[in-house]
Amino acid sequence: MADLRALTDMCVHCGFCLPACPTYQLWGEEMDSPRGRIHLLRQMLDGGQVSASVARHVDACLGCLACVPACPSGVRYDEIIPQARALVESAGRRPWLDRAVRAGIFALFPYPRRLRLARGPLRLARAAGLDRPELLARVHPSLAAAAALAPPLRPPVRLPTRVRARPGGRPGARRAVVGLLTGCVQSAFFSHVSAATARVLALEGCDVVIPRGQGCCGALSRHAGRDAQARRLARRTAAAFDRAGVDVVVTDVAGCGSMLKEYESLLGESPRWTAMDVTELLVSLGEPLARRHPLPLTVAYHDACHLSHGQGVRAQPRDLLAGIPGLRLVSPVDADVCCGSAGVYNLLEPATAAELGARKAAALRATGAEVVAAGNPGCLLQIAAALRAADAPRPAVLHTVQLLDASLRGLVLSAASS
Repeated sequence: MADLRALTDMCVHCGFCLPACPTYQLWGEEMDSPRGRIHLLRQMLDGGQVSASVARHVDACLGCLACVPACPSGVRYDEIIPQARALVESAGRRPWLDRAVRAGIFALFPYPRRLRLARGPLRLARAAGLDRPELLARVHPSLAAAAALAPPLRPPVRLPTRVRARPGGRPGARRAVVGLLTGCVQSAFFSHVSAATARVLALEGCDVVIPRGQGCCGALSRHAGRDAQARRLARRTAAAFDRAGVDVVVTDVAGCGSMLKEYESLLGESPRWTAMDVTELLVSLGEPLARRHPLPLTVAYHDACHLSHGQGVRAQPRDLLAGIPGLRLVSPVDADVCCGSAGVYNLLEPATAAELGARKAAALRATGAEVVAAGNPGCLLQIAAALRAADAPRPAVLHTVQLLDASLRGLVLSAASS
């Protein structure tokens, strides 16, 4: 892991990061821009304390990484902000209630089994009308945000440990053997998306290995400065795929894909496999093998931050969607500006997240699209919640791979599909 002082010294305070930063766009406050936060970090490294003010400005950062491609000096803010958050966490200066909320979040969300168990109480709360955000806001804003974001409870899909390649829907020679990360929030609430990913990969000639024993990749913890927890989770996930013997691990979660590609930095050694987003892999395979059936839809594509800024995967999802007959792809204003999800940011900073979500929802509605597509479950939850809050006709919100899956299977999609 690179030295934090050396990383911050790369910043020449030119200001190119300012217009790219969502929090600077919202507030116009220098200390809530990347270069402002770097200035605060330099002060800390020169002997200053982690004050409540410093912690507040670091906490307000979304970690969306939009400043990284915008920086002409090559400042690695993607490496700076996790270390900054680790410093804030180690200082232990937070109020007790803030610490308790964070402890609860990180005792639940990175653990798939606990999340799946939480589905039962959530279902009961909904049946009793106790999940209303206006009620929960009296207890804590994070509870109200969680209730507003919670998706419909679909029956979970239990995935097999291996899905055999069926190139073009027929038995045939496979093109690749890949592992599939099922994740934490993904496996608890979006297992139907992972099932769609496995089907698409199989139809494009891939054997898909889904090892038992995998879990959270560590992204939520890492991006919140909880490095010890992140390393424990990352080692377990890396070992599960090492045992599976795959050369490539595929993910349909932007934040997870970005994390997997940081394992060498986090763990101090390279995993035995490389990581790829599902859209990245599909494009790399070359000419499609499976027939695309028409989907007569107008689709607005939203760039998940850790897919576009974190991994540089921008063209591949658009190319795949554009290859579906009948589908018209449109781009909203500021397609690559953060929607406010940012891991668990929308739970910890709900007011800021809601403001960014409202902006994103307005931009997406302005396209007239019938469907919004994105490559990250956090974005799907945040955008869907923002569209509901707008109390206006709204498009369906789907993962990119769900549209590919529907096209390959000849399905008809509607707003109820989201």
